[in-house]
Amino acid sequence: MAKIVGSKCKLCRRAGEKLFIKGDRCASPKCAMVRKAYGPGVHGPIGSGKHSISEFGRQLAQKQKIKRIYGISERQLRKHLDEAKIQKGVVGDNLIARLEMRFDNVVYRMGMALSRTAARQLVSHSHFLVNGKILNIPSAWLKVGDIISVKPTKQQSSKFFKDLKIILKKGGKIPGWVSFDSEKLEGKIVAKPTRNEIGTVLDVQSVIEFYSR
Repeated sequence: MAKIVGSKCKLCRRAGEKLFIKGDRCASPKCAMVRKAYGPGVHGPIGSGKHSISEFGRQLAQKQKIKRIYGISERQLRKHLDEAKIQKGVVGDNLIARLEMRFDNVVYRMGMALSRTAARQLVSHSHFLVNGKILNIPSAWLKVGDIISVKPTKQQSSKFFKDLKIILKKGGKIPGWVSFDSEKLEGKIVAKPTRNEIGTVLDVQSVIEFYSR
């Protein structure tokens, strides 16, 4: 896992768009991209005009964007790309699928956490079962057919259950590649995720070209 040092909001402002790193805050008026829709720095809006950027700079920016959205390290992204190249199909599509099917991201996509950071913490604290067995590795790569459920002892925890109810109420639309039963607190991966379902525009080809240098 990549540790973000400093303000997470500055990362969104630097990217020029919401990366949804801080969950529900990103959807509120408190979001930095709402209050200060310009790049960070002492010069404010004046110093945030459009500047020419090289091809290398554009590729680097897209790589950093993916790392920050999914909260992964350089090594982890490179590993996912190497695995995506081995798999059958389009490399870019395979890479997106691998990132989306990380355990922490699946929990987030099912609506059981407001952000990937929160999902990662819940997974690390053994709040979930995968196919009936405890799994506490956020980076674990899941597959179609896997069933994710809340650990029974955690369901009995009044605080966790109360927090989860709030999260599910605030949660947005669940993508079509997962299903979730809010009564059983159980979800399933029903299909391989596609680029059209991630809700964010990612220039994956630029990332592939960056690592091909």
